[in-house]
Amino acid sequence: MRIGTRSSAMALAQTDDIAAAFRAAHDEASVEIVRFSPRGDRDQVSKLAAHGGKGGAFVGEIREAMRDARLDAAMHSLKDMPGDEETPGLVIGAYMKREAVEDALVLRKGVTFEAFCEGGGAGFKIGTNSVRRKALLRRLYPGAEVIHFRGAADTRIKKLDERAMQRLPDGGEVGPADALIMARCGLERVGLAHRIAHVFSAEELAPAAGQGIVAVECRESDFQLLEKLSAIDDADARIAALAERELLWVLNGHCNAPIAGYAQRDGDALSLYGAVMSEDGGEIIEVRSDGACDRPRELGRAVGLALLQKGAARLIEMTRPA
Repeated sequence: MRIGTRSSAMALAQTDDIAAAFRAAHDEASVEIVRFSPRGDRDQVSKLAAHGGKGGAFVGEIREAMRDARLDAAMHSLKDMPGDEETPGLVIGAYMKREAVEDALVLRKGVTFEAFCEGGGAGFKIGTNSVRRKALLRRLYPGAEVIHFRGAADTRIKKLDERAMQRLPDGGEVGPADALIMARCGLERVGLAHRIAHVFSAEELAPAAGQGIVAVECRESDFQLLEKLSAIDDADARIAALAERELLWVLNGHCNAPIAGYAQRDGDALSLYGAVMSEDGGEIIEVRSDGACDRPRELGRAVGLALLQKGAARLIEMTRPA
């Protein structure tokens, strides 16, 4: 199996885990990892919308290599895969076991969590590229300034500690940042868990749909590989992913829309939380509902429709690029 992945340390570690699981399931089958540097990694300044959203920034070039049969499969962080569009000829063959979904706070050396929280973050600059995190942070820390901040995990933390300025898409600069919001699972995976100052609960910072899940995508017509990938597929992760991605599909969101979605299984039951926010965090529409774990798409559709009935489309349109 030739599997494509981004060249970041985090992506390579995730792909190594897939390769190890695949070899273990199939008598040490051959796996070749092919590295890519997609547009979103080559350009660490522009907003993702400039590349056609997360799909164009991180997924598109690797998918083309699969369609051209230069690759058999690809590793994607599920939250980077657009949920509002079709992918003709491609299908997700395996969902790996979900890792931690929470977001984490990383502070510049010398800044304490107590000082940061005092006064609702007043006087501090928090760096993130996620519109969902920006919206929720403005609710949690109304006194703080949330600034545009992109890059690989280790690069971002290095810039944080060095008090480096961050370039903006318009050519200006912003910063330096005093804190960063990053995925807990990513920090743990690349050996930076010791920099976590606080882990936010899913209630404080609602996760993105698919957060913590790694997906293996392949050609829909490659039945032999699909059968082999089924051996490393995690049932709980698949159920959650199907519910959360159906929610995105119904909402017809985009890369600049602050949308959260988080499904949890409890035996035969499945719960799903969905939320849509205004970009400034001033308004949030939330829905939580339960369903059967063998009908995850039904639950995702129901929560999505309930959000739309409560006015979510208006908030999504307000954030849609012109």
